[in-house]
Amino acid sequence: MRLTRHISGYIAAALLLLGCEKNPYGPTGYQPDVQKPETEKPDQTPTEKGVYAKGADISWLTQMEGDGQKFYTAAGKEMECTALMKELGFNAIRLRVWVDPFNGWCAKEDVLVKAKRAQELGMRIMIDFHYSDTWADPSNQKTPAAWAALPIYELASAVETHTKETLQLLKDNKVDVEWVQVGNETNSGMLHPLGKISDNADNFAILADKGYDAVKSVYPEAKVIIHRSEGHKANECRWLFNHLKNSKVKYDIIGLSLYPTWWENNGWCDWKPVVDDCLANIKSLTSTFGKPVMICEIGMPVWEPQMSKDAVQYILDETKKIEECHGVFYWEPQTDGVWKPASYAALGWNAYDKGAFKNGKATIALDPFKN
Repeated sequence: MRLTRHISGYIAAALLLLGCEKNPYGPTGYQPDVQKPETEKPDQTPTEKGVYAKGADISWLTQMEGDGQKFYTAAGKEMECTALMKELGFNAIRLRVWVDPFNGWCAKEDVLVKAKRAQELGMRIMIDFHYSDTWADPSNQKTPAAWAALPIYELASAVETHTKETLQLLKDNKVDVEWVQVGNETNSGMLHPLGKISDNADNFAILADKGYDAVKSVYPEAKVIIHRSEGHKANECRWLFNHLKNSKVKYDIIGLSLYPTWWENNGWCDWKPVVDDCLANIKSLTSTFGKPVMICEIGMPVWEPQMSKDAVQYILDETKKIEECHGVFYWEPQTDGVWKPASYAALGWNAYDKGAFKNGKATIALDPFKN
């Protein structure tokens, strides 16, 4: 997701950080209500690997809890968010990793807190390495501060070490990881300036391969994803994956983002042509490169729940018809920050405009995931 939609107001949260690495509930110490009656325990049935993934990226969750956000079933019963996602029909969770974020959110210790919840519920897990201290997206692939002065091969070693350490922490805590993104929306490469494709294409290949090897050294069966935004733009996608092919970069799955509508001219553009372009692109990519595809991010305007429901239903229905499309992940559906168009100031979860909740409850936008 683009940086302009993600910049977080972290100052207040930073004051709550003390002792985050020792706290089993993340940086804030928020403890969800786990004293549920026997009849209200969440479903812990494991989801079989290989089935179509109906996923949710809920990486903001611990920060939201620290800010006092609570989550409820349709009947108004408070419920921990990860368990609620499963009740809503999701079978997979995606979690981003930052290298050294100043307030601890999305550092590996915080990722472990969220991953353990998903594991205990039998949900499948995708880990999304940004290889940055903050958001990585097409226009922002900033090298972590601690790595900024490293030459390319030392930078590649840092990628390898960070990837291994994070995944080993999860494995040591009995977390099963099914997919790993090596980079987030790497349209232009990652770890700029050294890993910028237009400046030195070989460097991106070196970094991506080190990430791949690190993943396989800890989770040999995990599928490695290379992720690009704007999955409806066929020519741009083909350019990136042709580069990967020519550079002999190792990966298992093509990952795409798809945000089908946006505000322009005082209205929302029609989402369906954008989705149809993405569906055609998925078929073309799988045929050309011999790789399966996953849509790692989708999102629709939170204040248009019926339109969102229609779009999500169509995306799920049509991607399920494509054998080589392995699933779809909704990006941060648990947020409900903005309920009027084109007004948010990009301050974080409470200003993100493409969630699918209102007052802590899911809107009808998520109903298709229950089917």
